[in-house]
Amino acid sequence: MSKTEEFEELRPLLFSIAYRILGSVSEAEDAVQETWLRYEASPTRPRSAKAYLSATVTRISIDVLRSARVRREAYVGPWFPEPLLADPYEDPTRSAELADSVSMAALLLLERLSPLERAVFVLREVFDFGFPEVASAVGRSEAACRQLAVRARRHMAEGRPRFEADRKERQQLASRFFDALREGDVAGLQDLLAADVSMVGDGGGKSPQLARAIVGAANVARLLASVFPRLARIDVTYEPHEVNGQPGAIFRARDGKVLHTLALDVLDGQIQAIRLVINPDKLGHVGPVADAWAVDREIRQERRPTE
Repeated sequence: MSKTEEFEELRPLLFSIAYRILGSVSEAEDAVQETWLRYEASPTRPRSAKAYLSATVTRISIDVLRSARVRREAYVGPWFPEPLLADPYEDPTRSAELADSVSMAALLLLERLSPLERAVFVLREVFDFGFPEVASAVGRSEAACRQLAVRARRHMAEGRPRFEADRKERQQLASRFFDALREGDVAGLQDLLAADVSMVGDGGGKSPQLARAIVGAANVARLLASVFPRLARIDVTYEPHEVNGQPGAIFRARDGKVLHTLALDVLDGQIQAIRLVINPDKLGHVGPVADAWAVDREIRQERRPTE
């Protein structure tokens, strides 16, 4: 097998490692490309291409994350990961864990970890690498990696429980949510929302966004029931689609361009959080991006005659 064939076979795994460390599709793709360039330039063939390439993409991702954290500290408004519509890496024996680990909720919890803790957690807990492989990848001793893993697991456990709803149950709840959304059914929406549900948008200062998080089932239901029928009247459409392994949708302006993504955080048979990624810089990989400011102006103009 040639180097190119080895690399292409492992590309899905490399991207999935990088994305979970970085929370960015574009940065993960860049990390994978840099990994290929280093592999291609290497004069020798490693004994294990998987071990070599996984270690390389992990180290590159750690370096990128350290500089990205400085930028995120100055980010305008709430920061969410770039939405991932499909994880290229599949393991049928661990599909639930993989979907859980790429959810918006899990990636936001990973933000609490140091870059090294995050990398160790991703390699060990998500992809089940042995500690010798983890140690080689992050350049620390096995004992140090075990300690990093303990701290990372503790921080993650303190955040929230793992998702309990199975895929079918989540999809059924999401279907009911979008039916109620389309009909502007406040009561129907409220029945699906946890009492302390929150709805938050990430516009990064580059797109219209919620002025603050909307909290509480009644508040969120009323807002959704008032806003989304207006969007429909100006020909904004949505297509249900998994977003970061959870139920969600892609919203499009009348020209078909991407307006934003929406992801539902489902636990215990209720929607715990609704997260919208509106920042155009985070949507380019989904498709051509709409002018959200123009859509916002159209919504306001459409609303005036009835107020």
